[in-house]
Amino acid sequence: MNNVVYNSIGKNYNKNRTADPRISAVIRELLGLPKGSVIADIGAGTGNYANALAETGYRIKAVEPSEEMRRQAKPNNNVEWITATAESIPLKNDSVNGVILILAIHHFSNIEIAAKEIARICPKGPVVVFTMDPRESEDFWFDTYFPEIAQHVLRSFPPLLAVVNTIAGIGKWSGMIKPFPLPPDLTDKNMCSAWNRPEIYLEAEMRQNTSGFALASPAVVLQCLSKLQADLQSGEWDKHYGHLRIRSYFDAGFRFIIFRSRSD
Repeated sequence: MNNVVYNSIGKNYNKNRTADPRISAVIRELLGLPKGSVIADIGAGTGNYANALAETGYRIKAVEPSEEMRRQAKPNNNVEWITATAESIPLKNDSVNGVILILAIHHFSNIEIAAKEIARICPKGPVVVFTMDPRESEDFWFDTYFPEIAQHVLRSFPPLLAVVNTIAGIGKWSGMIKPFPLPPDLTDKNMCSAWNRPEIYLEAEMRQNTSGFALASPAVVLQCLSKLQADLQSGEWDKHYGHLRIRSYFDAGFRFIIFRSRSD
């Protein structure tokens, strides 16, 4: 997992990347585990989803390598923080009841090694992965205004079926995909969350808390933002994409994947 990335983009992360209750609800549904179960949250970030699950009665092992992210974590008696990467998890074999990976898998340095570690600590599952694959997205105007960043995202996120096949094969699990179209008021402001509110991309803090923007060349970002701002002011953006402002959902390629033992 890329520790340097999140030490760079993690500042004020909690302000823009709060746990969305709809995402939390799907995580609980897919885990299907009773209160008191021990869940490993791999790549836990600042613990937003770890805390959301802990508040519903789960006990969380929050695994996160970034000091900056852990520093912002809010204390919770049901959350134990562990400084480690997905490729080397200091938990015993078969020691947790479930595992979650929330928008973290694209930061793993080696998905195969991470999958082996996850299978070691939770051999029967369930393992809930929340990720995105831009190849699965509807046509998105973001690609027109921010082409370099869109290409970075394409390179960073592995193809969905490759993720399913790799993790399912290593864990000897079955894998099921559940689409998650983005609502217009997502509180977890990931890079695609402003699909119908383009003005949000003009906010520096929002951009800083998304890896695509944070890792891009400042000159490139500024040029792209200038074009977007000009088209918003002139009405050109709304002329072509204003219909999105009244849509209830947008499929940007976000998916849940649930892995379970094939015997379940």
